[in-house]
Amino acid sequence: MANSKTAAKATTAAPLTKHTLPTEPTTRKGTKSPTSSASSVSSRSSRSSRSKSKSKTKAKNSSTRTKAKAKPRTKKQPASRSASTSDQGEAGEDGDDEGTNSSRASALQELEDHIIDAWDTESILAEVIEGLTDMRDGSDDPECCTPDEAAGLRHQLRQLGPQEFCRRTIDSGTYTARKLLSAFNIRPPSFLDGCPDEAYFSLLSAAIARELNKRAKLPHLNTVQDAADLISRSKNIICLTGAGISTSLGIPDFRSKGTGLYSKLEYLGLNDPQEVFDIEQFRADPSIFYSVAKDILPSTDRFTPTHAFIAMLQQRGKLLTNYSQNIDNLEAKAGIHPSKLVQCHGSFATASCIECGFKTDGESIFPDIRSGTLPRCPECAKTLRSTASNGRTKRKRSRGSDANKRRKRNGNGYGGYHDDDDSGSEFDIPEAGVMKPDIIFFGEALPDDFALRLTEHDRDVVDLVVVIGTSLKVSPVSEIVSYLPSHVPQIYISRTPVEHLNFDIDLLGDCDVVVVELCRRMGWELEHEMIPPGQVVEVKKEEGFASRWAFKEA
Repeated sequence: MANSKTAAKATTAAPLTKHTLPTEPTTRKGTKSPTSSASSVSSRSSRSSRSKSKSKTKAKNSSTRTKAKAKPRTKKQPASRSASTSDQGEAGEDGDDEGTNSSRASALQELEDHIIDAWDTESILAEVIEGLTDMRDGSDDPECCTPDEAAGLRHQLRQLGPQEFCRRTIDSGTYTARKLLSAFNIRPPSFLDGCPDEAYFSLLSAAIARELNKRAKLPHLNTVQDAADLISRSKNIICLTGAGISTSLGIPDFRSKGTGLYSKLEYLGLNDPQEVFDIEQFRADPSIFYSVAKDILPSTDRFTPTHAFIAMLQQRGKLLTNYSQNIDNLEAKAGIHPSKLVQCHGSFATASCIECGFKTDGESIFPDIRSGTLPRCPECAKTLRSTASNGRTKRKRSRGSDANKRRKRNGNGYGGYHDDDDSGSEFDIPEAGVMKPDIIFFGEALPDDFALRLTEHDRDVVDLVVVIGTSLKVSPVSEIVSYLPSHVPQIYISRTPVEHLNFDIDLLGDCDVVVVELCRRMGWELEHEMIPPGQVVEVKKEEGFASRWAFKEA
């Protein structure tokens, strides 16, 4: 193995990438010097952490919705206005209040840098970490660290720094690199079985870099009562919510195995089920989206106890902002005021024509969606009728109706929505533009108020973060928790934990059950028709975790 200087030089020459992961046993000869492994691993992890700010070309725009943990896409991104670029441009034109605009630009740049950090780190681990995280099933394996041991090692890493940490663990012979991976919730990949320990160094260095980029847990916050006390005394709470807060109404979430929407879209034959919500895919063939739109269309004005809990935070003067990733608009139904709500991914509340931009109430296209009819723009239709009356009968085919891109659908899709014209003609029978619900597709810019509110106001005053019902897989919303000040407490409520972020307290179970128990402990009366009379909630600490609790109805 190369000595420490050689290793340091090699890792300085180029940032660590997934291509540095060995795919076969190391065959180089030589003996390991006492500090070679520490230098090799720590220099790679340090390089990975420091190189983030130089890697902006790898990241998508900070205000554009992206599919997390996917490889950077080579296709052309749709032009879209983003807060980080357009607002700075407007400031330059006006020349007014330069100090304020400079501060805004700085804050937005900082948010973008956080997203770049996450993008670059996850790109390093993209095809490896995603399938290797979560070591809970291996806690009894002697080749894996116990949960308490892993927590101690992660704390030690932050206290000592990567180089000294590696000296005390790997170089001392106390741990192998393979076992140390388990401290960072990484399961060694099977293709490295039988390899010498050095073969695990690249993966370990990336895992260390990822850990150091995480927010550190606040060690004094651990219990369910700690969570209740935090909510009770906090005055500026950010609630970050996802699809999990609506599933008790029968509305599917996206990523749950077997029951999530993406699991049910395999019949479409797409490379990635998320392409259903890709803006370029929609423009090429809107029928793909509309073949599943009826499954996610809001069908009720009801809302869940979790929605009611967030509304109660508002009523008690505690809600700073509800950043919602949901598109069902149930937050508004629950009474959350628009001034307290940022619908990060839009909603079905309105719809717009992809041709002329005409906007209308979203419910106006619901009948078409439910009946299997592609919704068309009424304003475009008026224009076409006027054009026809003047003797013009043909025009260029609109976006979203290309015969070479449209799929014929039978059974699963919209059977009547297909094009039998394979002539490739530039002209076709005139048709109105397609109406699109104003939900934010992948590749579209998020609303301006997302970045501006977060950077210019909320970050400075927030005193508690409560994340409910989301796996935090979609950037840039997933980066909110890392962007906020690290001293602000964070609570996570969902059915399953996330391993790529450090929350202070994890409350695991059905969201409705968890919030009911929290309200009981705070002495709040949460009234809702879906809460059974006399409901009793059983709470148990998960073995090996000081701050992870499981909730279930007794």
